[in-house]
Order: sequence, then C-alpha cells, then structure tokens
Amino acid sequence: MSRPLRIAILAHSTNPRGGVVHALELGDALTRLGHEAVVHAPDPKGAGFFRPSLCATLSVPASPVGADVTEMVRIRAGDYIRHFEQPANRDFDVFHAQDGISGNALATLKQRGLIPRFTRTVHHVDAFRDPELLILQRRAIVEADRHFVVSRLWQDLLAEMFALEATIVGNGVDTARFSPAPDGREEALKARLGLGDGPVVLSVGGVEERKNTTRILEAFIQLRALHPKAQLVIAGGASVLDHHLYRQAFAATLAASGLPADAVIRTGAVPQDDMPTLYRLADVLAFASVKEGFGLVALEAMASGTPVVVSRIAPFTEHIGEDEAVWCDPLNPATIANALAVALTPELRERLAEIGPRTAARHDWAATARRHLAVYQSLAEPAHA
Repeated sequence: MSRPLRIAILAHSTNPRGGVVHALELGDALTRLGHEAVVHAPDPKGAGFFRPSLCATLSVPASPVGADVTEMVRIRAGDYIRHFEQPANRDFDVFHAQDGISGNALATLKQRGLIPRFTRTVHHVDAFRDPELLILQRRAIVEADRHFVVSRLWQDLLAEMFALEATIVGNGVDTARFSPAPDGREEALKARLGLGDGPVVLSVGGVEERKNTTRILEAFIQLRALHPKAQLVIAGGASVLDHHLYRQAFAATLAASGLPADAVIRTGAVPQDDMPTLYRLADVLAFASVKEGFGLVALEAMASGTPVVVSRIAPFTEHIGEDEAVWCDPLNPATIANALAVALTPELRERLAEIGPRTAARHDWAATARRHLAVYQSLAEPAHA
C-alpha cells in the first residue's frame, strides 16, 4: 500500500441523509484500510453526527440560518471557510467535498491559495429554480480538480452537462448492521409507531418531490382497496433544502383521501439504531424516486430481507437485477400500486426476502473506498513534491 493519507471528507450536514451516510461509511472504510479520514460537517446544534463512527469526525461551528436556501448555502460555505482559514485545520493531504456547500467552500479556499486542489463527489445535480443557486451548484462541481460519482448515470450526465470525467465509486451496505435477523427491538418499535396488522409499506426520505412521496401516497390509497388495514410509514426528512410547497401539496392530497389518522405515519428523522428494525417491520419498501444518485436505501432494505419496489430508471437498473425487485413507472401511481400489490403476494415476498441479502452483499464499502485511492494519491503527490 502507498503511504497512509490524511483525508478531510466534507459533508453538508450531520443528519442521516444519503450523502452523509456515504461520507461516514467511506471514512470508516478508509480508516480500516490504514488511512486517517476525518469527516467534517457544519453542526449548528453541536450535537455531533447522527451515529458513532470508526473514523474521526469534526463538528464545524455553524452560524444561524433562515429559510432562504441560497443564503443558507453561502452561510454554511462561509462556516467552512472560517474553519479552514486556520492553518492547523488544513493539515490534510486530500480535501474531498461531498456536496455543493462544501464544494463552494473548497473552491474559495483553493482560489485564495489556502489549499492546492480538491476532489468532489457528485451524488446528483438538482434542478433549482433560483439562478443564483444554480451558479453556486455549478461552481461547486466545475472548480473541483477530480470527480467521483456513485453510478454510471451520473458519470454520463457529468460528461454531458459539464464535459467532466468522473470515477465511479459506487456505494456499499453494512450487512452486519442491516440483516434479516431480528434484534429484539421489533415489538417495542412497532408499538411506538402505532403499527397494526399491516401490511406496512415503508417510504424513506421524508416528503420530497425527488422522493416522489405524493405519488407513493396516491398509490397507497389505491392499495388500501386490496389491503384495508395497510399502513404507510414515511421515515426521515431531515433536509437543508426547502420542501414546504411540496409538503403542502402532499398534505392536501392526504386530507382529501379520507384515510384514517393511523393509515399514514410520518416519523421524522429516525435514530440510526432503529433503521434496521424498521426495515424488518416493513412488508415492502416503496422507493419510487424520480431522481437518485444511487438509491442506497433500496439496498439497505434488501439487506434486511424486505422486498423492494423501485423505479424502472437508472441508477436502479444499473445495480439491481430484473428479478431482484418489483419495478414501477414512478410517474404513474397506478403502476406503483400494482407493484406494491405484487410485492405483497406471499410467494414473491418470500422469494425477494431470500434474494435481497445476496443482492446487497455485492456492494462492499471497502471496495468503494479502494476506488478512491488512485485519485487521492494523484491529489496528494503535488503537495509533497
């Protein structure tokens, strides 16, 4: 192995979002490989990251922010800049941004000559309405010296949108944490959430347009005709972006549905220790997203033995086999409802529960970490020439 590297990995938040999960798992895997990874994030509450980690973590002091997303990006990037302006905080061989906030901060630090180069993982590109926010998003991508993506879809889109080459690193699944084996927490969590006889349909990611939550709700309303006791659990939702208009539309659809109060359960952010248990309590995962970088949630559910309904779009089609999930058209609630009904048939549910852990086992965090190393070495060498 080449010499151990000291790597600063920068995330946008300490909350359990996909990019933050990726950052922590990458940091842990790099640590196991003998490198020194430190995952950073702005932490306005000083509460630390949502889960313990093997790698070191650092909470960056963060200023108060309001509801304006563009202003929030500038303020959070400024928090990072102030932190790394201190020479002692820049003692790293590699600086690696996982998002637009930290990407803009590193672009400014590079512009000022405080760091020589940086790399960026582009998990996905958002279609912001604010032109200024689009400019900031583009800057956070194109100013990076090297790029990573987690799927071929985004490798192709970065080439098309920005004429950039990117290394595909993929994602992994911790199959020790996410498994079909009960851990004794099931009954307590079931009671706490108010789950009945089911079936339980799980949606992860909160109420967001990208997660397609309103169409999932519409599909669930149709599913209740077949399964009158079905419940929809919507987990997660901690986000730095403003989703209030979409959430208002979701609330209006729910209010007009006539569903009883216990039919749809919104949990908010779920403690990390509860997520494997929640997957096991679910009879099916509804993951009909319209845009994903990779869709790690689908593999976590599969590792837990939970059948998965996914959108027949990339990147899902890249790493999930035709017979490993039930596929749907994410723009058509009726096909989502049909897919959920099919996934709940006893024979198919049993088969998918058996296939899922084998599918998840193909995705290993150590392999993901190793795919970063050649780029890391290329970034580190000039600083020590």
